[in-house]
Amino acid sequence: MCVVLIILASIVLAFVVLIQNSKGGGLASNFASSNQVMGVRKTADVLEKTTWGLAAGIMLLCFVCAFMAKSEYNSIHGTSNTQVEQTTSDDAAEE
Repeated sequence: MCVVLIILASIVLAFVVLIQNSKGGGLASNFASSNQVMGVRKTADVLEKTTWGLAAGIMLLCFVCAFMAKSEYNSIHGTSNTQVEQTTSDDAAEE
C-alpha cells in the first residue's frame, strides 16, 4: 500500500516540476484564466509549495513504509530486538 502511494506521489511531483519554469513561466503561464485571478507570481508560489510538500510527503511515506516493513518482518519471523543468551553443552556440563 505504501509503495503505491509513493509511486502516485512521485508521478504527481514529476508533473508539478514539469509545469514549473525556473523563470516563473512554464506551462503555468499558459493558463490565462488562473493567472488573471491569482497572478503569475502566486501561481509560481503555489507550485513551489506543492513541490516541497510532495517531496516531504514522499520522504515521510518512505520512512513509514520502512517502519511497517520492519514490523511485519519481525512479526512473521518471530524476531525482536531483545538479545537471548545461548548456552552450549560445555557450559551446561560445567554447572
